[in-house]
Amino acid sequence: MRGIAIIEVPSVLGLRPTGVEKLPDAFNRAGLSRTLNARRAARVESAPYSEKRDPETGFLNARGIADHARRLAAEVERVLEMGNFPLVLGGDCTILLGSMLALKRRGRHGLLFLDGHMDFYQPEANINGEVASSELALVTGRGPALLTTYDGDRPLVADEDVVAFGFRDENEAESYGSQPLPPTLKAFSLAEVRHVGAHAAAREATAVVSGHGTRGYWIHLDADVLDDSIMPAVDYRMPNGLSWTEIEIVLRIALDHSKAVGMQVTILNPMLDADGSIVRAFVGILSRCLAKH
Repeated sequence: MRGIAIIEVPSVLGLRPTGVEKLPDAFNRAGLSRTLNARRAARVESAPYSEKRDPETGFLNARGIADHARRLAAEVERVLEMGNFPLVLGGDCTILLGSMLALKRRGRHGLLFLDGHMDFYQPEANINGEVASSELALVTGRGPALLTTYDGDRPLVADEDVVAFGFRDENEAESYGSQPLPPTLKAFSLAEVRHVGAHAAAREATAVVSGHGTRGYWIHLDADVLDDSIMPAVDYRMPNGLSWTEIEIVLRIALDHSKAVGMQVTILNPMLDADGSIVRAFVGILSRCLAKH
C-alpha cells in the first residue's frame, strides 16, 4: 500500500473556462479523498485564461501551459519521492504535460491514454487553438518547442511506450486534417476494444506500457472515453463510448499492475451534472479501482 496523494489541478488553459476547473472540488465533495483515505497533497493553480492566440505556436495560453507543466511536475515529483501514488485531478487534458515531465525526469515511463479523442492535432489543424486537442502529439514530441521540449530534451514519452485506448473520433479528426496516429504508437480504437473485448485489450495495453524497460507507467483518464449516454458532462460530446463496466475492467487491470505509478482524471464538467449523479458514479468507480493503493 503506497498511499494515495491527491493533487488538485483546476486548469482550463488548454480548453476554455466552462466548468472543468471545478472537477477537483466536486470529487472531494463526493467523498473521493475520504473514501480512499487519501491526503490532499497540493493544489496547482494556473495563470488567468486568455483568448489571444500565441503568435509563435498558434495555440491559446501556450506560455501559461508550459509554465504550469513545470510547476505541476514539481508537485508530482514530490509525491513520488515520498513513495505515494499521485492522483491528479484536472482540469483539462494539458495537465498531461506536467505529469509526464515529472516521470521523464525519473527515467523511461509509459503512458496509457484513455480518451475518447486521439488529441493528436498539429497546430495548423487545431482550429480552436486549444492545446487540449493536441496533448498526445505534444508529449510525444510533435509540435512547437515551447510545449514539447523541457529540460532541453524531447519527447516526454516515446511512441513505443504509449497506448491510445478507446478513442472514437477518427473520422472527425481526419475531416479537420489532423495528423494520424503513427504506426510506432499502439492504438486501440473503441471498435478494436470491442472486437477483442475490454479484458484482452487492457491486458495487451498494459503489457506495452510496462514493457521496453520502462520504470512504470502513467494512466490518463479523460471522462469522454465513456459512452455519451452515461457521460454527458463533457464539453465535446460524441456518440458511443465505453460502458461503466468496461472502464472498470480496464482500470482494475491497469491499476493492479505493479508498474502503475500514478493517474490523472480530466474533462468531466460538474456544471453539466445538475444533480451530481454523474460525479458520484465516477467517484464510485475510482474508489473501487484505487482501493488497493
